[in-house]
Amino acid sequence: MSTDITATTHAMATGHIPGFLPSADGSDPLFIGVVVGVIVMVLFVGSFYFRLHAIPEHMAHTDNHAQMQVIGILCLLALFTHNNAFWVVALLLAAFRMPDFLSPLQSIARSLESLKNLEEEAIRTDEKRAERASALLGQEEVEGDSHA
Repeated sequence: MSTDITATTHAMATGHIPGFLPSADGSDPLFIGVVVGVIVMVLFVGSFYFRLHAIPEHMAHTDNHAQMQVIGILCLLALFTHNNAFWVVALLLAAFRMPDFLSPLQSIARSLESLKNLEEEAIRTDEKRAERASALLGQEEVEGDSHA
């Protein structure tokens, strides 16, 4: 075994050491770069993932949607269960407004109520006219009997 430090290097060896190899003091620049890159990538991908899951909530919030709480719950369920069907349903609920069936029915009910009130008022006025007419006829008969 030779312990000669001045031994010549191999003819095929390069004159420099690549930068991605650890140096003599134990620092590893490639490892540090990869770790920092992975941490940054995880933060960006996580931020994108959370923003993607919040798209239906943002859509419902900007449109002041009636089912905003349902959409938020569906988004949270999709986030925690990794079930994409919840997210798709939340997106569809946020994108399309449900037709308003209650307002036309309430308008019809109010119109029918006002028609009923008009009819009752007309019946009352007819009854009052009939009472007045019968009262007038009754007075004429009494006056006619007294003159005869």
